[in-house]
Amino acid sequence: MVTAHAGEDMLLTMKRVSSVLKRTDIPFALAGGFAVYARGGVASDHDVDFLLRESDVDKALDALAGAGFRTERPPEDWLAKVYDQDVMVDLIFRPVERPVTEATLRDTSVVRLEAMAIPVLSATTLMVHKMLTFSQHRCDYAEALPIARSLREQIDWERVGAETVESPYAQAFLVLLELLDLRPETTGAARTVAARAMRREVPG
Repeated sequence: MVTAHAGEDMLLTMKRVSSVLKRTDIPFALAGGFAVYARGGVASDHDVDFLLRESDVDKALDALAGAGFRTERPPEDWLAKVYDQDVMVDLIFRPVERPVTEATLRDTSVVRLEAMAIPVLSATTLMVHKMLTFSQHRCDYAEALPIARSLREQIDWERVGAETVESPYAQAFLVLLELLDLRPETTGAARTVAARAMRREVPG
């Protein structure tokens, strides 16, 4: 959860970065923990995440540097970083190895957060991105369960199942959600997708 001081600092940074991106006409979407928070879910105490197209990254970094932020191109080839004193902002252009496209940025809705209208990534894509981080090396369902629980009515579970079908770790998580009765839109087709993935079947 967000501590009072850290939460205020991160919210202010989120608003400042959003203002610069809007003023520079750079399409973006709020993502990560603060997008979950904006949609009524559990809050984040880590950093602020924005999605934008790779072609817009340099323009965004120049604009943010001009506004007084410290910018960085880390070794990772899927994001850039911005610092507002001690608050870190990730500008992500390839989350879970999927490039941000115009379609990604359309998969949003404008949410009023702290008196500011911000495009926020859909709950469905937030869930997909979280589930695609699961792997044999890191598979902490405890991080994803609060998101699924708090945003379950906003999530298109059919789409989540289809977009994560190649990941056995994600499909196992969907089975867990079904057992916990946290998938209100689950249908027989969705259960079949999950069961097939768990059994490693190939459709005939």
